[in-house]
Amino acid sequence: MEQLKAAVRCGADAVYLGAKGFNARQNAENFPSLGEAVSYCHARGAAVHVTVNTLVSASELDAVCETLREAAEAGADAVIVQDLAVARLVREACPSLALHASTQMAVHNPDGVKLLESLGFRRVVLARELSLREIEAICRATPLEVECFVHGALCMSMSGACYLSALLGGRSGNRGMCAQPCRLDFRCGRRGHALSLRDACNIPHMRALEEAGVCSLKIEGRMKRPEYVAAATLACVDARAGREPDLDRLRAVFSRSGFTDGYLTGRRTLEMFGCRTREDVTAAAPVLKALEAEYREEKPRVPVTAELTVNVGVAELTVSDGEHRFSVSGSVLPSDRTPNAALLDKNLRKTGGTPFHVREARISADTPAMLPTSELNRMRRDALDALLRERGRLRPHPWDAEAAARCLHGVLSPEERPVLSADSPLRLRYETPGQVWDDGLSDIQLPVSCLTPELCRRYGPRLIAELPFFCAPGELEGLRSLLGSLLDAGLRRAAADNLYAVRMAGDLGLTVHGGPGLNLFNPAAAGELARMGLADCCASFELSFRWLRELTVPSVLPVGMLVYGRLPLMRLRACPKNDCACCSGRFSLTDRMGVSFPVLCLERKFQTLYNSVPLYSADRKCPPSAYRELYFTTETREQAGQLAELVRSGGKPGFPRTLGLYGRGLAEPSARTEESRR
Repeated sequence: MEQLKAAVRCGADAVYLGAKGFNARQNAENFPSLGEAVSYCHARGAAVHVTVNTLVSASELDAVCETLREAAEAGADAVIVQDLAVARLVREACPSLALHASTQMAVHNPDGVKLLESLGFRRVVLARELSLREIEAICRATPLEVECFVHGALCMSMSGACYLSALLGGRSGNRGMCAQPCRLDFRCGRRGHALSLRDACNIPHMRALEEAGVCSLKIEGRMKRPEYVAAATLACVDARAGREPDLDRLRAVFSRSGFTDGYLTGRRTLEMFGCRTREDVTAAAPVLKALEAEYREEKPRVPVTAELTVNVGVAELTVSDGEHRFSVSGSVLPSDRTPNAALLDKNLRKTGGTPFHVREARISADTPAMLPTSELNRMRRDALDALLRERGRLRPHPWDAEAAARCLHGVLSPEERPVLSADSPLRLRYETPGQVWDDGLSDIQLPVSCLTPELCRRYGPRLIAELPFFCAPGELEGLRSLLGSLLDAGLRRAAADNLYAVRMAGDLGLTVHGGPGLNLFNPAAAGELARMGLADCCASFELSFRWLRELTVPSVLPVGMLVYGRLPLMRLRACPKNDCACCSGRFSLTDRMGVSFPVLCLERKFQTLYNSVPLYSADRKCPPSAYRELYFTTETREQAGQLAELVRSGGKPGFPRTLGLYGRGLAEPSARTEESRR
C-alpha cells in the first residue's frame, strides 16, 4: 500500500497491482483487499489494473475465476492477462471489465495484435524489445490501445519465453516465481554477467512515443521501495509536462551500472549490459529522505468547484468534481456587515491534507451576516470528505457466474475431438535440411527459412514449416511472401510458437500446429486454441506429468509433449556476444559452475539460449498424448536417427539428460522463502 500511495500521490494516472495470486510478482506483498486499493485510487482519480498474468493449471481454474470475480466486484478498471483461458473468462463472464494483454504474451508485431483484437482485448502491452519505428508500425496497424514500458528492469529474454528460472530452480517466471538467475555471472568468453541488462530508461523519448501512437507508458517496479516509485513517477510526470526530469536522482535510487535505451533506439550493443554494483547500492542513501517527503502527504490532484452562499442565519457550501455534487449547511451569526469575500475565498481554498484543489470558487455573500472561519472550515471538510467517500465508493462490474462455469467446465468434451495416443514419434524437428532423418513414418518439421519448393514437393503433407518465434514488423511481409511461394509448391502445414504465427498461418489457409512457446497449460486454454483453428498443440514443458494428465485427459484439442530435445531457456534480441562479423551463429555461455549452455542465432535476428543437457523422457511412464515430439538442435543426422530409434523403443539413454519439470514440477508461491521476498 505504501508503494501504491507513492505512485498516486506523485502523479500516476493508473497503477497495476497483484491480488492474492496469479500475478507475475508472487513474491511481492500483494493486496489482500482489492476493494481498499481500488477505493483509494478511484477517490484520487487513478485507475487500477489488476494483474492476473500467470499461466494457470487445470486444478487452479476455479481459484483464478474467484480472483477475477473479486477484481470485478471491487470495480477494477482492467485486468492484465497472459493465459488464454483467463482472457476467455473475462470476456464471457465480465465483458465490461477491460482486457489488457500482458507483455508475457510476447506480442511484437501487427499480426499478433490483430489476433488480440479478435479475442476482445482492449489494450496490448508490447514486448520490451521493440524499436520506436517498430512500435509506430504496430500503432498504425491497430485500433487497440498500445502500452509500452518506459522505465524499469529489463528481462534478458522476451517475456513469456523465459524458462531459465523454471528449469534451473523450479521457479517459473510464467508463474510469477522468477528467481532471476540471469543476474548471476554467466560468462560469454571473458565477459561476465552476459545475461544481465541495465534497466531501461525511455523517459527522454516520451514525446516520440506519444507521437508514435502509444497511449500509455508503464513503469516497472512493483517490488521496488516506495522512494523508487516516487522518483520514477515524478520523472515521467515532469517529462510529460515539458520539464526536465531528474534522471540523476532516479539513477541514484536504483540502477544497474546506469540505464539503457538500446531497444527503443535500435542500438542493441554491449552497452546495454550491466549489473548491480556496490556503488549503485550506496548511491541511494543521499536521496531517500527527500524522495520520502514527496509522497508522505496527500497531493492536490483532483480539481473541484466550490459554491458558497451566505444568507441570514444559514450558509450553504456545494462542492463538485464534475460528476459528483455535495452540499453542506452551516450556521451564520448576525452582523451589520457583509462577509469579506476575499477572506472566504482564501479559506475555501485551504484543502491541504486532501487530494483536492479548488479550481474555481464562486461566492454569494451580499447579506449582512458573519460566517465564522471555524464553521466554514467544518463545512469544507465535511463536503470534501463526503466527495472523497463517493468517489471511492466501489462500483462493481456485473459478474456472470453461469458464463464463467461454462468457460471452465464446458470445454472438456471428448466426443468433439478425441485425443489420439501414439507409441512412436509423430513429429520431428531438424535444424537444416541436410540433417533430415526420414524413417518413412514421421512428420518432419523444419524452420521455414530452410524450406525450398523442392522439399515441399518431396515431403508433401508430411512437412511442417516452423515459423520463427520472433518476427519484427518490418519482416512480416517477407515471411508472408516466402510462405506464399511455398504454398504454391505444396506446403500445407505450419507450426506456431507465437500468437502472430497462429494468425499468419491461419490467414494463409495452412493447417496450424501449436508449439510449446504458446505455453499451453490448461484445458480451457486448449479450447481457445481449438476455436482459433489449431489442429493440435504441444503442451508447455513447464508442466509436470500430473498437470499434463489433467490437460490431456480429455481435451478438445489433441495435445502433444516433448520427449527429447534441448529446451529453449530464453529468446534473446540483445545478443550476449554481439560480434556478428566473427560469429558462426553458434556459441555458448558458461555459468559459475563451468556448465556450458549453447546459443543458436537465427539469421542475426534473434538468438535462443538452450539448456546444457537435453530432455529425455521416453523411458518413463508418460501421460497419454496425441504425439510425442523430438526437438533436434545441435544433433548430427546420425545422432537424430539413433535418438528417434531410442525414443521409439523407450530405451534408457547413454548420455546425460534431464527430465525437466515433468517429474519434479514447479515451486508454488506458498513455498517462497524470506530470502526470496527480500
